[in-house]
Amino acid sequence: MRQTTVRPAAEPTRFRPGRSPARRLRTVRRREREAGAAATFAHCLHAEWIKIRTMRSTLYVLLGTLAFCAGLAALNGSSAGDEFAGLSPADQAVFDPLATSLRGYLIAQITLGLLGGLVITSEYGARTIVSTLASVPHRGRVLTSKAVVLVAVAFPTGLVVSLTGFLVGQAALSRAGAPHLTLSDGEALRGIFGGGLYLALAGLFGLALGTVIRSTTATVTTLFGVMLIVQPFAPALPGGLGDWVTTYWPPIAGGQIITSYQDPDLLTPWAGLGVMAGCVAVMMGAAHAVFRKRDA
Repeated sequence: MRQTTVRPAAEPTRFRPGRSPARRLRTVRRREREAGAAATFAHCLHAEWIKIRTMRSTLYVLLGTLAFCAGLAALNGSSAGDEFAGLSPADQAVFDPLATSLRGYLIAQITLGLLGGLVITSEYGARTIVSTLASVPHRGRVLTSKAVVLVAVAFPTGLVVSLTGFLVGQAALSRAGAPHLTLSDGEALRGIFGGGLYLALAGLFGLALGTVIRSTTATVTTLFGVMLIVQPFAPALPGGLGDWVTTYWPPIAGGQIITSYQDPDLLTPWAGLGVMAGCVAVMMGAAHAVFRKRDA
């Protein structure tokens, strides 16, 4: 008959005699603070870079944005070039070849804003934000490192998207015999560089929204409303409200950076981008305040 060996139960964990639960809790918290202090800003940057690089959505968003904007620039350039000869003299005088080729920024601002939102909402969704804040209790350091890494990705992407859209769109306008620009034109360089800055700001705007809302779906919905829905309906708003929104609404004002025709009723390109930057700064400040006080 097979003999069964019965092993004794493991001894329960015993605490050192004389140490109260309150003292043990203080010890645990002290060790957590020491571990958090050991995590420098450089460590946070490295960790956030690994996170954004290993997110599957990052590559899809960046490649999809580039492909869509290049295709839209080709379509817009070809269509606008074919229609240019039939325009009235007044419409030809305000024809904007730069904005025609960079119109894809309307979608790029949503996709990069979504990427910015995912940087934080993906952690809330997977509950990895708890381990992140346990490793780095300095919440301001965590959010700042996320913003720096996001800009390091979004700004070069915005430059590539703007440059690609410009080259493709201007080539289509040139083939159609319509007015077009080259890289030696000052407006072209301003539009490409400013377009990269604008899309980086759009990414930070998405990060701020995601930090405050903490939901990917709600962040995307808000991005669509703020950046796309308001713009076409602004002229229909009553009286001075419509004029104010058309002039000072941050995405509309910031979008002036990719135009070569200056509408006298709107802000200048750099002033408009300044309005967008100011809005993003306020949003990031609110995000920092909320992130510091709210439970994970």
